[in-house]
Amino acid sequence: MRAQRLFTFGLALALVTPLAAQTPAPAQPAAGTAPKPAPTKKMAPAAPAMAAANQLTDAEKKEGWILLFDGKDLTGWRGYKKGGTAAAAAGAATKDSNGRWKADNGALCLPAGSGQDTHGSRDIITDKTYKSFDLRWQWKIASGGNSGLKYFVTEKHESAIGHEYQMIDDDRHPDAKIGPHRSTGAFYDVLPPDAATKKVKPIGEWNDSRVVVNGNHVEHYLNGAKVLDYTLESPEIKAAIAKSKFKEIDDFDKALDAHILLQDHGNEVCFRSIKILPKK
Repeated sequence: MRAQRLFTFGLALALVTPLAAQTPAPAQPAAGTAPKPAPTKKMAPAAPAMAAANQLTDAEKKEGWILLFDGKDLTGWRGYKKGGTAAAAAGAATKDSNGRWKADNGALCLPAGSGQDTHGSRDIITDKTYKSFDLRWQWKIASGGNSGLKYFVTEKHESAIGHEYQMIDDDRHPDAKIGPHRSTGAFYDVLPPDAATKKVKPIGEWNDSRVVVNGNHVEHYLNGAKVLDYTLESPEIKAAIAKSKFKEIDDFDKALDAHILLQDHGNEVCFRSIKILPKK
């Protein structure tokens, strides 16, 4: 019996030993050689720097972006057809008053008013003029509100005429019910935004908007998506203007070296981070 157990143990040892011999031992570093460090995972590239409200990043400054509102006052703005300084734009000692516009907690805001279009009398425009540009801003509007940002605004008309990027409560304001050509993101009363790409934030939240003018080509963006584009002086834009309230404006289909305008439509609205990159 003892001989049988010895035979079985020897057989098992003979089978295991070759297998063990086939498994190489971990390589050991040569004497005096430091062990190799464990491989490290590659880090994802850092995201582009995002500017805080009413500020430019270093990259934007190098590119030539200009901040149109610093979050503190109305420097660089004035009343439509009023001339003067930022103080005049703020309504100092005026009757009809651009004094409704206030820098409030880092935003350029209007309180609720009559709810009626002031046709420029309370609108404010940039001191400087721009023709080709990339313009970006943030905005939010009160429930039932209506406002707009206009470009190509000259002061030769009694009313503040220009191409308007519409900002409105699509669900509650009656003007938006007239049609999509008067809804948020539209080229007001001329062209509607693309419903498939248009995404508006809930009332009270900040929206990101953008207008790009490159020669005769114009684009509107809303919250990162392009919602419309058109070509000035083209047959298509001439036909669209002919159906609008601006059909009698002789140069309405042309790019103009003109002002940027913020509209007082008598409703509560706020703007911030208004910046522009002029193009040659």
